[in-house]
Amino acid sequence: MPATVKHLDIDEASPFVGDRADRAVQTLCGLSRSQINGLFDHQCVKVNGLPCPEAARRLMAGDRIELTYHASQRYHPINKPRQNLGFEIVYEDKQVIVVNKPAHLLTVPTKKGETNTLLDKVSEYVRHVKHVRAAFNAHRLDRGVSGLLAFGKSLEISQAIRDQFALHKPEREYAAIVAGHLKRKEGTIRSLLATDRDLNRFSTDDEEVGQLAITHFKLAEPLLDTSLITIWLETGRRNQIRVHFAEEGNPVLGDPRYLPDLAEHRHWPASRIALHARKLAFEHPETGELLKFELPLPEEMVRFINGQRAKKEAGAADGGERRETRDGGKRRK
Repeated sequence: MPATVKHLDIDEASPFVGDRADRAVQTLCGLSRSQINGLFDHQCVKVNGLPCPEAARRLMAGDRIELTYHASQRYHPINKPRQNLGFEIVYEDKQVIVVNKPAHLLTVPTKKGETNTLLDKVSEYVRHVKHVRAAFNAHRLDRGVSGLLAFGKSLEISQAIRDQFALHKPEREYAAIVAGHLKRKEGTIRSLLATDRDLNRFSTDDEEVGQLAITHFKLAEPLLDTSLITIWLETGRRNQIRVHFAEEGNPVLGDPRYLPDLAEHRHWPASRIALHARKLAFEHPETGELLKFELPLPEEMVRFINGQRAKKEAGAADGGERRETRDGGKRRK
C-alpha cells in the first residue's frame, strides 16, 4: 500500500502559529498522541523539507509541514535516553547525526585515551536509542571550541563525508572574537602549517613538513578593543584558525596555546576559546541532498559582545559630550 502524504502550510492566520508541531500533525492525521510521537521518532515528519525530530518544535508563519506515513502501520515511540546527553542534537536521520559540540569536550580521544569525549557520548546515544553499533566522526573541533559537528552512523557514511572535506566541498563558517583590531577588513591567510615537538602548530616555508592551510575572513564588527570576525575554511587543519590569527597578531580570546598573554581579556572569564562553528553544509552521502545548518552564537560570546558594544558606545558618548562642552565654551567666549 502506498504511503499517505499530507501537507500543511502555516500562514500568518493559522491557529498553529507559535504552537507545537505535534498538535498540527495530529490535526493532519487524527492519530493518537503515542502514534504522533512515533511519527516524529521515525522521521515521518518534515518541516520546510527537513526531518523534524522534535515534536515540541514551535511553528512559525511560513513553515510547511509534510507528513508521510502508512495508515496501516503502528508507529511506536522510540525509547529515549537520559535527558542530559552532554550535547545538543541539531539533525538526525538513519545515516547521519549533526550535533552542537560543547566547548569543554574533546571531540575524540587523544593518545592519553580519554573516555569522556563527544565521540563517546554520541556513540552511547546511537547505541542506546537507535541500536546502531557506534558513531564515527567526520571532522573535529578543538577542545575549547563549540559548534556544528557531523557524525556518520557507519564507517562508510563517515568516510563519505570525510571525502567531501578532503575535496573542500562542505561550507564551514565560524565566528570568532579576536584580540585587538584587524589590519585589514577582509582577506585570505594562506600558509603551510607544521607541528613542533610539543604539538604546537606554526607556519613554515618548508613544503616537506608543512600542510597547506587556507583561511578566508571578514570583519563582522569592530568592538572596543577586540574584533568580531566571520571565517570560512577552505582547508581544515588542526588549530588552523587559532594559528593564523595569532600570527596576524590577533589571537582568539581565551586561547591558552597561541599568544596566550595577548589572548587574555579581563572581561572574558570563560574557560573556553571565543571560537564557534556557526554554519555547516554538506551533501548527504546517501541521498545527495544538500544539508545546511546554522547555530546562534553561544551565550558567553553574546554577553561579551554586548558588553564591548556598550562600553564603546559609552566612550563615544562621553567623547561627544566633551567636544560639545569645549565647543560651547569657545562660543561663549
